[in-house]
Amino acid sequence: MKFRVERDTLADAVAWIARSLPTRPPVPVLAGVLLDVEGHHLSVSGFDYEVSTQVGIEVEAATAGRTLVSGRLLAEITRALPAQPVQLAVTGSRMELTCGSSRFTLPVMPVEDYPSMPAMPGTAGALESDVFASAVSQVAVAAGRDDTLPVLTGVRFEIDGERLTMAATDRYRLAVRELGWRPHRVDLTTTALVPARTLSETAKSMASGAEVTLALATGGAGEGMIGFAGAGRRATTRLLDGEFPKYRSLLPAEHSAVALVPTGTLVEAVKRVALVAERNTPIRLIFTAGELILEAGGADEAQASESLDVGFEGDDLTIAFNPVFLLDGLTAVDSDTTRLAFTVATKPAVITGKEGGTDYRYLLMPVRLSG
Repeated sequence: MKFRVERDTLADAVAWIARSLPTRPPVPVLAGVLLDVEGHHLSVSGFDYEVSTQVGIEVEAATAGRTLVSGRLLAEITRALPAQPVQLAVTGSRMELTCGSSRFTLPVMPVEDYPSMPAMPGTAGALESDVFASAVSQVAVAAGRDDTLPVLTGVRFEIDGERLTMAATDRYRLAVRELGWRPHRVDLTTTALVPARTLSETAKSMASGAEVTLALATGGAGEGMIGFAGAGRRATTRLLDGEFPKYRSLLPAEHSAVALVPTGTLVEAVKRVALVAERNTPIRLIFTAGELILEAGGADEAQASESLDVGFEGDDLTIAFNPVFLLDGLTAVDSDTTRLAFTVATKPAVITGKEGGTDYRYLLMPVRLSG
């Protein structure tokens, strides 16, 4: 195998594949990236029996072939190369990489020990890549990161014809995004629980294309797997098992108080006031007619406060939130004005855009204040 390719093209492809590889693979070959040249097409792939990733790029190929090398090492090398064309050649058990005056020789792993890449499930539908990436980023922020509760580390997909709903929760906040999409069958109704970490990386990597195709098995071969394709890339991942919380019952049907606040102004104020908040201590929000006061800190430690002009309807309210969780919700709102809706200070608040619609909702549990 011997080919020549632009440095940036190769580095970008290898970096994306390497990010999906396990840090502690059960067998060494699963830490490798598979390079497969046919004609003038190079396929770069990775698979660990849970997640598969693959990207195709055009190269100037002298000879075809397949080889397997350490993914993370190849990613580090290609990222550090000078901005010149790269030439790779495999001879026996070594791969030689040359770029300008730089030369590297890497051992190759046995290709015959590498597992076969899984086939994509059947196409379920498609949507614009930028819409998909935005929706995933808004929802995945609320997914749990505790692997001992795997069901909470996923994003739930609910497909009902031309409506796609994504939801995630870590028990302290809930994010829900509803959007339209183009299903392959208009009568398609199904659900899937997708690992949030893989979904986020996949959505970002495919944002440069025009659209993303979603592939989902509805029975038979490939069931329990979801696939995504776009921007010359494809990825599959095993779905998570378990029953996702019945989150719709948590969304309040009515509110006793509503505040409208400029999103950017509130984000910056929360960041400043939170500087004095110790780890796991809340930031307090005090709402009165036309004013919001943010406070953090206590009598025996650093303190901060800031006041903002806001639109507020309802009885005066004091409520406290984890500042990191609050900022996650505020930065996910795709609106220059944020709407915060409350029932009582001990119940979750709902953060949405100015219109308060159902396209995106971020439900945040308050922190109980002592006294």
